[in-house]
Amino acid sequence: MEKEKKPKHFIRQPEFPGGPKALTQFIYTHLRYPAAAETEGVEGAVYCEITINHKGAVTDVRILQHLGFGCDEEATRVLKMLQFDVGKNRGIKVLFHKKIKVQFKKPVPQAPAPPQQMQMQVQYVVTPTAAETPRTSQAEPTTQTYSYTIQLP
Repeated sequence: MEKEKKPKHFIRQPEFPGGPKALTQFIYTHLRYPAAAETEGVEGAVYCEITINHKGAVTDVRILQHLGFGCDEEATRVLKMLQFDVGKNRGIKVLFHKKIKVQFKKPVPQAPAPPQQMQMQVQYVVTPTAAETPRTSQAEPTTQTYSYTIQLP
């Protein structure tokens, strides 16, 4: 009979589902580069401290280092969307604080995609109807093949 191990820490810290890589991916998939920052050419990082309640929701975002031009508000918007997994802490409702850096980089302008060409081939058999063919001779059906090229924008 094996003895049950006690947890290492008295209070368990909240974890984002999937770990730190999933947290980073979530932030940067939902982050939109602000228009004001784009016109001014602003790049940099916004350092934030978030408060996580006992249910795993982000209740407060505090900006530790500002960047301006709408980047602070955008970082706050995205960080409030986060939802963490919090273990049971012996019935204690604990608020957790976590520091997160949100990096803003100018989006790279993408070149327009070259036009794609798509080919389609249609084959069909033309057979005359009973009224068009004499009953004495059997006409052989003719096969005609047409090719169309369609350019997509």
